[in-house]
Amino acid sequence: MTTISNNIIIEEMKFFAYHGVLPQENIVGSVYKVSLNIKTNFTKAAISDNLEYTISYADIYDMTKEEMEQKSMLLENVAYRICNRLFCSFESIEEINITIYKENPPMGADCKNVGVNAVYRK
Repeated sequence: MTTISNNIIIEEMKFFAYHGVLPQENIVGSVYKVSLNIKTNFTKAAISDNLEYTISYADIYDMTKEEMEQKSMLLENVAYRICNRLFCSFESIEEINITIYKENPPMGADCKNVGVNAVYRK
């Protein structure tokens, strides 16, 4: 059997954070949802059933949480920082597709979420 592609997926991690351009966003904060689709080769882990040959979901979550706790004006910056940290921490990552949504954005519009999506490669 040949592996075509391996992806670790974590959908809609929820964080309360203080990102935004408006001063009130940095005081009041908001709920954010982060989803990650990480391309990495975990074939060896699949065969051996050994965590040593893949990336722990808990480690991904912890690093994402730490980056979400750092204030930024732009979600574009937050997405970049999360992906950069993951690439620097895990050599086996080939590509990351990240989506970040802000719930209830203070922009005077009736919409559920606003956000960004980016795909980064090494």
